[in-house]
Amino acid sequence: MLSYIIRRTLYMLPTLLIISFVSFGIIQLIPGDFLNQYRMNPRFDPETLQQFAKNFGLDKPWIVRYGIWMKNILTRGDFGYSFEMHQPVTSLFLQRLPATVLISFPVFLFVWLLSLPIGIYSATHQYSLGDHAFTFLGFVGLSIPNFFFALVLMYVLVVYLGSGSVGGLFSQAYISAPWSLAKFKDYLWHLWPVVIVIGTSSMAGLLRYMRGNLLDILGMQYVKTARAKGLAERIVIYKHAVRNAVNPLITMFGMSLPDLISGSLITAIIMDLPNVERLYWDALMKQDEYVVMTVLMFFSVALLMGNLLADIMLAWVDPRIRYD
Repeated sequence: MLSYIIRRTLYMLPTLLIISFVSFGIIQLIPGDFLNQYRMNPRFDPETLQQFAKNFGLDKPWIVRYGIWMKNILTRGDFGYSFEMHQPVTSLFLQRLPATVLISFPVFLFVWLLSLPIGIYSATHQYSLGDHAFTFLGFVGLSIPNFFFALVLMYVLVVYLGSGSVGGLFSQAYISAPWSLAKFKDYLWHLWPVVIVIGTSSMAGLLRYMRGNLLDILGMQYVKTARAKGLAERIVIYKHAVRNAVNPLITMFGMSLPDLISGSLITAIIMDLPNVERLYWDALMKQDEYVVMTVLMFFSVALLMGNLLADIMLAWVDPRIRYD
């Protein structure tokens, strides 16, 4: 297994290099560049714009800019400079990363810790009242767009619950304050609407997958044989059926890891969340290319690491899978 992990990690390097090159080239297909906003302003004469282009390096061909950017990453760990914010991209990214973790990790726990038990319950109590209720809630969660759910929830919090602080991850008084019990309580109060809005749709789809997979496994011959041998129903379900039913979901886990980080853009805009994806969206609108590229590479690393973790977990759960 160790040799497999090392090989997969080495394979990531050329993959990331290809992703970065293709992504940088695609970004150049967008008409204009960061200086478009200044070209529309009559106060900036052509000489000033030319000087700006030289300062930002935009006077060079994109292939040259890509080579310089990649060289700085490999030699100095420098991901470039933000044209819009006038800060190193690394600093901007690290400023948003803690908020992203504070949002994504609770959403991940909410989705997976609820979806799997509910899916197992629905499969083992097929067509019961609880199964019908969870099926209905699953379809509702899949049908309601996140942005609409966020607006409705914020309206309920403000109008009916009288909450004076809705949106964001902290109240204004706690944004720059050091961590304390009061700040943690404020974080939890702002967190639960975000977790429900972002996690509901993912949880709805996941529990349906779990239910369907487990129903297929429960109908297989080896499960019937285990029951015929007199094994306890709990052992049949959790030791034999569930372990095989979760295999496809573990593969989905690898795909869902970057989605937890990058799948909440509209919710982040509506609820004013200072996460990495909000930074990516703002940079994309301003054509701040080095910020865009850095966040894209972060998403790519998350996807590759998620797939690697999924493969490792599959080998751990299913002893039939070997990579050596």
